[in-house]
Amino acid sequence: MSLSKNFRVPIASLVVITAVLAAIFTAPSSLSETERSLRNPKSAGRSEGQQAPATTSAARNAALISATDEVLKETSNLRQLPVLQPVQSSTESRAEIERMIVKNLDTGMTVAETHAAEIGLKKLGLASADFQYRAFMIRLLSEQVAGYYDPKVKQFHLADWIDVDGQRPVMAHELTHALQDQHFNLRRFEHWPKSDSDAQLATHALIEGDATLVMILYIANNPMRALAFLKSLSATGMSTEELATAPRALRETLLFPYQEGTAWTRVLYKQGGWEQVSRAFSELPQSTEQILHPEKYFAHEAPMKLSLRDIAPLLNASAGKPVKDEKSSKPARISSLSPHPSSFPAAWHRIDYDVEGEWGFYLILDQFLKSPSESRRAAAGWGGDRYEIYEGPNGATLFVSTSLWDTQKDAREFFDAYVKRTELRYPDAETTTVADSKTATSQPMSQQMTTWKTAEGPVSVKLDGARVLIIEASPASMNIKSLLKL
Repeated sequence: MSLSKNFRVPIASLVVITAVLAAIFTAPSSLSETERSLRNPKSAGRSEGQQAPATTSAARNAALISATDEVLKETSNLRQLPVLQPVQSSTESRAEIERMIVKNLDTGMTVAETHAAEIGLKKLGLASADFQYRAFMIRLLSEQVAGYYDPKVKQFHLADWIDVDGQRPVMAHELTHALQDQHFNLRRFEHWPKSDSDAQLATHALIEGDATLVMILYIANNPMRALAFLKSLSATGMSTEELATAPRALRETLLFPYQEGTAWTRVLYKQGGWEQVSRAFSELPQSTEQILHPEKYFAHEAPMKLSLRDIAPLLNASAGKPVKDEKSSKPARISSLSPHPSSFPAAWHRIDYDVEGEWGFYLILDQFLKSPSESRRAAAGWGGDRYEIYEGPNGATLFVSTSLWDTQKDAREFFDAYVKRTELRYPDAETTTVADSKTATSQPMSQQMTTWKTAEGPVSVKLDGARVLIIEASPASMNIKSLLKL
C-alpha cells in the first residue's frame, strides 16, 4: 500500500515538533553563547519584543498578534516573498487542535480509504495485527502538532500551551506557508488526484522543505530563539511517546517532507536561490525519487505510468462467487477498528489502487532488511509502479504490485532484496523456485520467479527483464498461478 496516502490530511498546513527540533539542531548556532545563557538565564535577557508569559487567553492572543507582524516581516525578507495581505492568527487549545485533526482526517480520507490503509500496513508486515490506524493517527498528530495554517480562511493557529516567544520558530514555519499560499495558492493541492500518492508526497516535500529551510534561517539569525523554544517545550513536558511507538513506516513518512524535503530544497536553493525554489511550485516534483535524487528533478526524469486491471471478477470466478460489474458493486462500509466477521465482504473487491514510489519501496524493504544503505540501493533505479489491494470473504486479502526499473540490473537488485525481505519475514516458509519451461536448464539472469508457502498465504516474486511482479495472498489455499500473467 502507498505509505504516502497515509497523510492525506493537509500536511502542508501542519508543523510537527520533531521536525522543528531537527531544524534547530541543524541551524548554525554558538554553543558557547547557549551555554552561557543556560548558566545565567538573566544574561539572555528578553529579546525582540519578548514579553512576560500571558496569563489569559486574550492576553496570549494579543501577544501572538503583535509577534505575528514581527515574524511575518522577517520571514518575508528571508524567503524573498512580499507580504500581499495581513495574516490573522490565534492560539488554540489541545482540544481545539485535536478537533481540527479529526476533521481533517475525516475529510481527507473516507472510511473505505482509512480501512484500506490499515489493511495495507498489516498485509505487508508494516504494522501489528491489532493496529488501529485512525485512532493512532489522532493520538500521533495531537502529540506532535504545534501549529497549523488553514488556507481556507487564510489564518494560522498555534498551540496555547507554549509561550509566544517559544513559538517563534513555529510561527516562522507557518507564516512561510501563508506566504506560499499568497503567491502559489496552496488550496490547489487539497484535492489531489487519487492513485498518485507518491507524487503527492513529493509535493508535500517541496512545501514543507521550503518552510523548514526558512525556519532554519530564521533560527540562525538569532540562536536564542532555539533556546527559547527548547525551554518552552521543557516547561510544557512535551512528549514524543506516540511518535516513538509509531510503526516505522508511518513515522518516517510523516517526517519525510520535513527531513528529505529540506535537504532537497537546500539543493534547489544552492542551484538558483529562492527564485529556483519558487519556480518549483509551477514545475512540481513528480515523485519521491526526484526528491531523493535531485538530479532526476533537474533532468525532468518523469516516472512511467503503469496500470493493473481489476481482477476482482477473476478472483470471484475462481472462488465460485457471482461476478458483478465493478461500477455497480459497492464495498461494505467497514470501520477502521479491528474487523468483525460480519463486516467482511461476501465477495472479492479492490480496496486500493496506487503507487508506492521509491520511498515506499525503501520502507517496505527495510522493515525487514534493517539495512538502510542496502534498502536504499535496492529501491534506487525505480522507474514507476502500480499496486492493488483486494479484500475478500473471511478477511482474505491480496496484494499485487508491478514495477518497472531503469535497467535490468536495477530490477535484479530490487528482486533480490524483496526475496531476502520475504525470507526474513517468513523464516519458516517453504520456498520453491520456478523456471520457465523453455529455459529450465539455463534460466537467464533477467528472468526468475520465486514462490513461498507461508503461514499467511502464498507469496510470489517474478523478475522479467526490467519488470518485477509481486503477489502476496491469503488464504493459504489461493492458487495464484493465473495471476502471474498480469
